[in-house]
Amino acid sequence: MLSFDRLDAALLAELTHNPRAGIVDLSAKLGVARNTVQARIRKMEESGAVTGYQPVVDLPKLGVPLQAFIGAELVQARMGQVIAHLERFPEVLEVHATTGREDLLVRIAAQSQEDLLLVLERIHALEGVAHTTTTLALTTPVAYRTQPLLDKLTRESGHGRSTPAPDLG
Repeated sequence: MLSFDRLDAALLAELTHNPRAGIVDLSAKLGVARNTVQARIRKMEESGAVTGYQPVVDLPKLGVPLQAFIGAELVQARMGQVIAHLERFPEVLEVHATTGREDLLVRIAAQSQEDLLLVLERIHALEGVAHTTTTLALTTPVAYRTQPLLDKLTRESGHGRSTPAPDLG
């Protein structure tokens, strides 16, 4: 497990707020040496804790206003096959293997209700899908985030600087 402290959490907060921030800017904002910032970023990347820097895309502003969560109950021993097919669907944003009645939780995006129906029909047609349950997302009041958890973990561990990581939104 990667050693992680408040400086790491603060660095990730800055990168989350501005993934294009330069090392010098990060160093100045956090009040630490440039080499420290570079070493911390490299450590998180090499460990696999940070796997990329992606822009946050507002799909409704791009004409894709619908998101839905599909719980898929599968025929036993077909999970790998179904996941491989789902990976080919451009509308699939993410897939989680879950416990409970459904085996997979699939998050999809669609431009219209008609498009959503077409995606659902394609999912139903996959060999190995026994049953699905669809839940439409009306809004996303709390988007995917990790910073509050990282801040909590570093506060509880007592590692790093004496001040908490900045709250950047």
